[in-house]
Formats: sequence, C-alpha cells, structure tokens
Amino acid sequence: MRPRYFYGYNIVAACFIIQGVCIGALFAYGVFFTIFQTEFNWSRAAISGTTSLTFLIMGAVGILAGRLNDRIGPKVLLMVSGISFGLGYLLMSRIQALWQLYLLFGILVGIGLSTHDVITLSTVARWFVTRRGMMTGIVKVGTGIGQFFSPLIATAFIAAYGWRNSCLIIGATILIILVIVAQVMRRNPDEMDLLPNGGNDRPWEPGSNRECGIPLKAAVRMGQFWIMCLTEFIIFFCLLTIIVHIVPHATDLGLPLTAAAGVLSTIGGVSMIGRIVMGATIDKIAGKRSLIICFVVLLCGLLLLQVAKEIWMLYLFAAIYGFAHGGFFTVVSPTLAELFGMGSHGVLFGSVLFSGTIGGAVGPLLAGSIFDVVGSYRIVFLLQTGLGLTGLLLITMLRPLQGSQLVR
Repeated sequence: MRPRYFYGYNIVAACFIIQGVCIGALFAYGVFFTIFQTEFNWSRAAISGTTSLTFLIMGAVGILAGRLNDRIGPKVLLMVSGISFGLGYLLMSRIQALWQLYLLFGILVGIGLSTHDVITLSTVARWFVTRRGMMTGIVKVGTGIGQFFSPLIATAFIAAYGWRNSCLIIGATILIILVIVAQVMRRNPDEMDLLPNGGNDRPWEPGSNRECGIPLKAAVRMGQFWIMCLTEFIIFFCLLTIIVHIVPHATDLGLPLTAAAGVLSTIGGVSMIGRIVMGATIDKIAGKRSLIICFVVLLCGLLLLQVAKEIWMLYLFAAIYGFAHGGFFTVVSPTLAELFGMGSHGVLFGSVLFSGTIGGAVGPLLAGSIFDVVGSYRIVFLLQTGLGLTGLLLITMLRPLQGSQLVR
C-alpha cells in the first residue's frame, strides 16, 4: 500500500518560506544602510543602533513567543508577527527622523523577527526526530535564499523606484506572504493524529505524551544552559556584525554598491550549502562536534578578513564565512533538543536565542562606534576573532544529556 503523504513536509515548506522572507528583509537593510547615511547624514553608530534594538526586541519577545508556542501553537503567533514585520517596512517609506527608524525597524521589525527562528525551528523539531537536523537544514536554506536574493532585489528596486517606494513594495510583500503561509502551520503531529517522521521513527501511539525534557527552571541550574547562552551570544555578535557592516566595509575599500551587495549575497548563497551540509552532519555526529566544525570555519574566514583588500579576497571571505553562517543557524536548535529534550524546547530555544540577540545588538553598535572613532574596522575584526576562539573553547565543555534527567 502506498504510504500517505506526510503533512510534516508542508510544515517544512512553510517554515522555509518564512525564513526566506524574514531574513531576506533583514539582509536588505544592509543596502539601505549607506543610503540612510548619505541622505540623512546619520552616523554609522546611530544607524547600527537600530539593528541593535531590533535584535533586543527579537530576543525578548522570542522568549514569550517560545513559551506561547509550547502551549498554543504557531499559527496565530506567526500571523501577528508577520503583520508587525510588514508594517515596519511599509511605514519606513515615510521616515524623516532617526527616532522613526528606531520605532519602525527597531521595534516593529524586531517583533516580526521574534518568531522566525523560535517558532519555525521548534515546530520542525516536534514534527521530526531522526531527521531533525536535515529538516532544520532544509528550512534554513530558505534563509540562505533570502540572503542571496534580497540585497540584489533591494538594490534593483532602489535603482528603479527609489528607496521609499522600495520600502513600500518590500513591506507589502512581507505582510501578504507571512500571513498566508502562517495558515499552514500546526504545533505538532498529535494535532492531526500523526506520528513524527510520518510514523517511520518510533512505535509511539497518536496522542501519547512524547514531549519529555528538562524544564526551564531546571535547565537554568545546569552549566550546559549557560554555555549555550554564552556561545549564542558570541555567534550572534560575530555574524550580525558582519551582516550589518560588510557592505559599508566593502564600499570603504572602493567597491561600488552593487559589488558590495554581491559580497552580502555570496554569504547568503554559500550559507545554503552550510545549512544542508551541517543539517545532515548533525544527524550523524551530534551537536557538539557540528558546532566545533562551524567555529573552525568561522575563524578561518575571520582571519582572512584581516588581510582582505581586493574584491576577490572579499568574495572568498564571503564563501568561507557563509558556510559557517549557515551551519550555526542550523545546528543550534537540534543541539538544544539533544541537550534538554523537547518538553520545553520553545522557551529554552527562545531564552538561548535572547542571549544571542544581546550579542547581535552589541556587536553592530560597538562596531559602528569603533569605526566612528578610529575610521577602520580592524579592531572589530580582531575582537571577533578572539570571541570566535572563546566560543570554540566553550563548546568543548558540552556534555550529552542523560536519559534519567528527562521529565515528562
């Protein structure tokens, strides 16, 4: 008898689209960065501060979103966040003052971004077990596609319609797509009397309580939780600083805006390879070793960035760094499932992600402030390299979860 199509693949497809739209729009902000600097004469630190607020809001609201997702599921949460994200970009078309940018991109877009990882990846983790890493990697390929195409599309829109009309187009597209795709989402297979992996995983009965794990109150007393929090802080500090500042850095070296946007797109394009490769890898060698691989690749990229002065070197950096970028954003959620189980995965992932967003807030702002003082990113790149080494050492301290620690 031919097996019935598994609804979990619809979940993966929906999460793929959500990731692509959300992170694509975030990456597009790197193209608007230099436009805001030129048109309004705002400093790099001031413009970077908007992304810092975005990441703080994303992380703080993400904890609440993760807890709510553990209880009520993803559909309504994704609809609300999608409306907020779309409105943020739509209204950016009218900005005249810096505080408006902070309100619209910092707060509204931050709320919109709060669900893109916490809810999508936690939901995928509930629908798949033995193929959790691979399915997470496929979902995160959506992010890579958004990263690759969005800077190029945003640049083309700006050239054709101006930056204000481009914000209108991007905002309307975000709102419509995210609200529609949210209708596909379901919290877990139990809601449809299904089993994870289409019933090919374990002999569980539909409706049984499979979501055992370590609750948040117990996790915060474990060193592993704080290692993951510190690691995520470092990851976001390094990765989000590059996302925000690589285009201005490339233009400082003499690249035209189109070529600089191409560096950003290369990161997104290669990150898709990193997501698929590391998604398959984590299913075979688990989270700790996968994170070590990502940190080693990241450090190779950061060392190259110290000396990259020509266009081909920047594109080579983007390729190396892009692999690590994609890998990191794929392996963290499955690693948390390994370490703490699925019972409270949403709120635990949200809490760890909040630590990351603090790093994502501090990194771009600090980088912009350092550049405004010394006129160079050299100190920033050295700082990122040191943090990368620290993260690598922290990961070596992780220990696997013991079955006796799980709570139903």
